[in-house]
Amino acid sequence: MDVHVPAAVTAALRQKGVDVLRAQDDGTGTLDDGPLLERSTSLGRVMFSQDRDMLAEASLRQRQGVAFAGVIYGHQLEVTVGQCIRDLEIIAKAGEQEDLAGRVEFLPLR
Repeated sequence: MDVHVPAAVTAALRQKGVDVLRAQDDGTGTLDDGPLLERSTSLGRVMFSQDRDMLAEASLRQRQGVAFAGVIYGHQLEVTVGQCIRDLEIIAKAGEQEDLAGRVEFLPLR
């Protein structure tokens, strides 16, 4: 989880058995988006963010052909906390990390 994600999303996903690592818990909460995405990739973890700058970083990597573990993006004004929780649980439990490698997935799911 990027630092911009509400704590309620993280807490609810953990209650549902989803393995979530917040940047703050990993000691990377102050990193810029590029190094933060590199860290999530090195851990084999998809990044969830509600920050347009992270979306821009992922898009840049796609254009440049730079590998990354994947980004799930939910605009703060277009997806509710409940939708984030529901959709992220579906993604976490129904898919594999490699399904999102090098991709950007948008919430809410359609």
